[in-house]
Amino acid sequence: MTEDSVLVIEGADSLLDDDGKPRRTGTAWTASAHIITAVIGAGVLSLAWAMAQLGWIIGIFSILLFAIVNLYTSNLLADCYRSPDPVTGKRNHSYMEAVRRNLGGKMHMVCAFFQYSNLIGPAIGYTITTAISVVTIRKINCFHQNGTAASCRFSTNPYMIALGTVQIVLSQIPNFHNLSWLSIIAAIMSFGYALIGAGLSLATVIQGKGKSTSLMGGNNIQSSADHNLWNMLIALGNIALASCYSQIAVDIQDTLRSSPPENKVMKKANMIGISTMTVFFQLCACSGYAAFGSETPGNILLSSGFKEPFWLIDIANVFIVVHLVGAYQVIVQPIFGAVETWARERWPSSSFINREYPLIIGRMKFCLSFFRLVWRTIFVAVVTILAMAMPFFNEMLALLGAIGFWPITVYFPVEMYIARKKIKKGAMRWLGLKTLSLVFMLLSLAIAIAAIHGMNQALRKYKPFKYKA
Repeated sequence: MTEDSVLVIEGADSLLDDDGKPRRTGTAWTASAHIITAVIGAGVLSLAWAMAQLGWIIGIFSILLFAIVNLYTSNLLADCYRSPDPVTGKRNHSYMEAVRRNLGGKMHMVCAFFQYSNLIGPAIGYTITTAISVVTIRKINCFHQNGTAASCRFSTNPYMIALGTVQIVLSQIPNFHNLSWLSIIAAIMSFGYALIGAGLSLATVIQGKGKSTSLMGGNNIQSSADHNLWNMLIALGNIALASCYSQIAVDIQDTLRSSPPENKVMKKANMIGISTMTVFFQLCACSGYAAFGSETPGNILLSSGFKEPFWLIDIANVFIVVHLVGAYQVIVQPIFGAVETWARERWPSSSFINREYPLIIGRMKFCLSFFRLVWRTIFVAVVTILAMAMPFFNEMLALLGAIGFWPITVYFPVEMYIARKKIKKGAMRWLGLKTLSLVFMLLSLAIAIAAIHGMNQALRKYKPFKYKA
């Protein structure tokens, strides 16, 4: 073998990681951008409403509690990316794979149900919120021209269909590794509209126009005690969903370069992402509640919230649309990857599934797969149809939070940690971890019941596919 051929082989190896895949280039900052894109999304705009239901004491404490638990369990999950050793072990490319390696049996199938339910759900929620944001721009302009007493109501269906069309195109992006640019843009947009919402709220308070608030929530005199309790549980579900990103955490970690060790970099990204999330959550929740008091709307930047200055509200809603277009892709990529990996393993010789066709459009170079085109188009179409049928913002967010937070954020990371560390049953650490899991399981069940009750009430007022915002 000549010296030149050895250099070529070494050069080829340098382009690959230890699992034979193209060398990963992600850093703590790109991982943080993915996390921020996922958490500072539609849910952050509902936090002022959540604070109004809970009051200052429970509201602030709940946001801090969910953040602390999220950080703790996310760091446990970061050590499960490689097995059996968190630094030198074999890579687990997905959450489900990490569960299979660490817990064995059929637990990965249970994990798959909760994980993908908690990914499909936000995709539906993002579709609803994006369409409502576009309608809000029309409504705010209508109110500005005709007065706030004008009947400005528009169907969200055309905008959901338009978003679905855009997502079909963006869904042809092959995988997470090609999404860094989209996540960075989306993260910038999320900062933009969150700051606008908080700024308008603070301006309202400074001008002395803020409404009365309470230390303890659930005491709206116009509502019954039962209704207030349901709303408090739905509020906790909103906070849970807003702070949850564990369902894509392993996929984010799979984008990181191998040196320094991925688990250490991911823990740094968790700290940056969750710290940023907590500051923004408290800012948006507290300022929004101080501005609107017990009359805080479900989303402070939609038409039921601020109406002036109309141009700034329009800009904020444009930011929401751009952010959620990117966040949608961050959320659904793990589903795309799981289905396509299964299909390749099931039909390895199928050209329809495995063949890639290189295309060049202007300066853009990418590969087209007919299977990817057909299956991802069907997925986006189904999500769009479901969003058109169920446009209930706060109740939908609460149900998604209940379904996903306990199993994905708490239960599986705790169980994998116990299995990896071989913690003995009955030991103090075992009891502490099991108690943590049990508390959040009971809380999730209560939130799910409240969310279903709220959706049942909403279905009595709205007909599927005929909702107007």
